[in-house]
Amino acid sequence: MLCIEGIRKVFNPGTINEKVALSGLSLTLEDGDFATIVGSNGAGKSTLFNAIAGSFYVDEGFIELDGKDITYEKEHRRSQYIGRLFQDPLMGTAPHMTIEENLAIAYLRASADKKPFSRITAQDREKFREQLSLLHMGLEDRMKNPVGLLSGGQRQALTLLMATMVTPKILLLDEHTAALDPATAAKVLELTAKIVSERRITCLMVTHNMTQALEMGNRTLMMDGGRIVFDVKGAERSSMTVDDLLKKFEQNTGGTLDNDRILLSTEEGV
Repeated sequence: MLCIEGIRKVFNPGTINEKVALSGLSLTLEDGDFATIVGSNGAGKSTLFNAIAGSFYVDEGFIELDGKDITYEKEHRRSQYIGRLFQDPLMGTAPHMTIEENLAIAYLRASADKKPFSRITAQDREKFREQLSLLHMGLEDRMKNPVGLLSGGQRQALTLLMATMVTPKILLLDEHTAALDPATAAKVLELTAKIVSERRITCLMVTHNMTQALEMGNRTLMMDGGRIVFDVKGAERSSMTVDDLLKKFEQNTGGTLDNDRILLSTEEGV
């Protein structure tokens, strides 16, 4: 279970560039929850992910994962049990290293019974092949190829596999299909839903696609001004339409989505 209580983060405090990025945000995710997050640019979505992942320490509040206080735990320590995908397919992998080498690094980092400089065994390599075959992209036959030769969709699918090969306690998906073409994005989303469901991974997914926000997972959160201003799940979410969600945005933020790319992502497949 993820428990976030009253976290606050201010960048450049006391200057003309002061920015309150997180403002007393609280959130609890039960084991197996899959929550999508929507909000305008600058609402604090990626900042929330950075706080959870340990990219910086929050100024106030605390973060607990499975009852353990990780508020001041180093980022590299958290990466052993927090998986993360970014919008840019170039992030999350080492392009000059082979597919096998990238998988090995992810596997050794997240495995509790492995040391960072352990050797990969033949059994490990076979496991890598088996996992790659589940992507149905033929990558299991290209394990010696540099990752830099892969397409954006293949790299994002590989990064998803790397982040979940050893089941993480929480998976953070920061618009991980936004840079992909619609067909490839749909395939990566399908893989995401399958892996998260089968492993019962607790997951947070930022999206600008309103349809995805209501169809993926079991819960939808809305952020504005560094806070969660709307949280819906269950029957209310099931009956909600995209228009309903847009109206909730206006009601909870006092603004509209004019000039925001959310408006370009309200249709299926966009």
